[in-house]
Formats: sequence, C-alpha cells, structure tokens
Amino acid sequence: MNCPDRAACRCLLANGSFATVTATRRPRAGRADVKCSGVPGLAERMQQVVRLARHTEPRIDSRDQVVLSIDIDPGTRDWELAAVLADRMVRGLVHLNEPCANGWSDQWQLGRIDGHTIDADPPALLGGAGGMAHLGALTGQPDAAHVVSSARAWFPLHSGGINDSLCWVEVSVYPLLAGDLDDDAVTVPGLDVTRQLAVRQALLGARDFDRCVPGRWRTTIRFGQQRFQGNSYELALVLADRLARGRDYVARGRIIASGTSHGWHTGQVDTVEGIVPKCALIAAEAAPGDRILLPQAWQTMLPPEFADAVRARGASLACVAQIGIF
Repeated sequence: MNCPDRAACRCLLANGSFATVTATRRPRAGRADVKCSGVPGLAERMQQVVRLARHTEPRIDSRDQVVLSIDIDPGTRDWELAAVLADRMVRGLVHLNEPCANGWSDQWQLGRIDGHTIDADPPALLGGAGGMAHLGALTGQPDAAHVVSSARAWFPLHSGGINDSLCWVEVSVYPLLAGDLDDDAVTVPGLDVTRQLAVRQALLGARDFDRCVPGRWRTTIRFGQQRFQGNSYELALVLADRLARGRDYVARGRIIASGTSHGWHTGQVDTVEGIVPKCALIAAEAAPGDRILLPQAWQTMLPPEFADAVRARGASLACVAQIGIF
C-alpha cells in the first residue's frame, strides 16, 4: 500500500477562514497508535474521534503511529470529519486531493456521520443531513454500522458528593476475518494508558473464561464519564461485552452491576468497597425492568429493605459468584 508521510484536510469555519488538520505518519516503535498535539481538551477529543472512527475499518496496520494536529481552535465540532479523513489519507485508505470537510458525529464507532454545522463554500465533503451519512461512502462501501453490535451496562459512581450517579460503559464489537489480527483489537478512547491496560486485562480475562477466540472482534469501549477511580466498573464492563457478543440475554431495562475479580479468566466475581452508598444510589435510580447484579459476598451485608426497595421500583436483583450463570 502506497502511504504518504503526511496528509492534510481543511475545515471551513464560521468566519470564512479555514482550519487545517495535519496528519503525519512515523514508525510506531512502541508508542501509542495515535498522538494528538495542541490545546489539551481539543487534542484529547481528536484522539478519541480518530480511534473511534477506526473501529469499522476492515484491517488496521498498527506498525505506524499517526500524529495529528490542528492549526487553530475551530470553536465547533465541524473539524471531526477532517481529522478522520486526514488519518485515513496518511494511512493510504482514501486518496483525496486537497480536501475540505465539515462534519461531526456522536457515533464514530459505528462509522456514522451525524451532521455538520456549516455549509462549506467552496464545496466540501459534508457529513449527515444532505451529505455523507457514513464513512463507507468514501470508498463505495455499505454502511458498516449494521455489523457492529453494541451494548451498555451501568455501574454506580460513588465519591460522596452531589455528582454520585450511575455511569454507563458501552462495548461495541466489529467482527474480524481470520488472519486480520492486530495489536490494538481492544481500544478504550479517552482513558489514560494505565486505565486502558486495566480495562483490556479485565475484558480479555473474561473472554478467556468464555473461550472466545482471541482477535475475533475489534472492540471499542466507551465510558459515560472518563474520570473515575477504582475497579468496581469491571463487572458492568464484562456484562456489556457478553451482551454485545450475544453471550447473555438483554434485560427489559438496564443491566446495573458492581463488582470486580481477582481472576476473570475463572469467571469469578469478587466484592468491592462501598456497599452502603452504592446500594443507596442504585435503590434511588432503579427503574422498571432493570436487572441489578452484585457480588455474592454482599448478600448477607445488604442494607435493610434494599431488596424490597428495588423490587418496588420494578427492578430485579441477584447476588452472583460467577459470570455466565444468570
């Protein structure tokens, strides 16, 4: 594949000027697959967008690192499509001559383009509403969203403040053909490197318990909130993954879970801290059809009336010792 060392894509701004997203390719040499420079918040979002948009690519060559930057702060999200195109151009997946693109999406992991803020003139590649609706259209391919399976589960976020809430974790899986293995088959855009590694280890350990063939899926994991502490999200993560892969049934409402494991490869579910405040939060936010799954070690320590409270809200409750049996 003939890949350029550098590629650029412009984005029209509201004042009539242009922002330019530049992508440079270099040997990875053990570094991150995508690096973005510039204003911290904007750089973090750009890295997340590019990683999410790679989810539905048929094959990813992870030997190179792509470094992206944007020359000015665009002020809107219309630069997102330009970043995706620059990333694909520098890796030789699409060939465009000095493109201008405006578009954004909340569903990049599905390859979907939700819309654009500004109608570019001169003409540009536009996303959504009257423009390009999905990334497959770049190369004449069908909408890949139809072969992506996604599922969410919720877990209680407790820090003792007004921001305590149920947070979702979403797992999206895209089937890979035999032989299409890559080093980044599991990505967690938006988390720091240490947390990404912990998430991958929990997920792959639980798949080992399932005897899931390694590399069968390209997997992208998103969290509703990216800044949290602890590992009590792990049971929700594992359950969302099992739902996405068709290993467990879907509840009428949400799956709400809290738990970790010292050995996910055995399927074991272990206890986590914070039983009282987490149960109070779950009881307050449970809704009809929700399925609540907690560690079996909590069963004798549940706050009085907790089980009655959640059932009164139309939710169901189980304390489990192992995955795959509920």
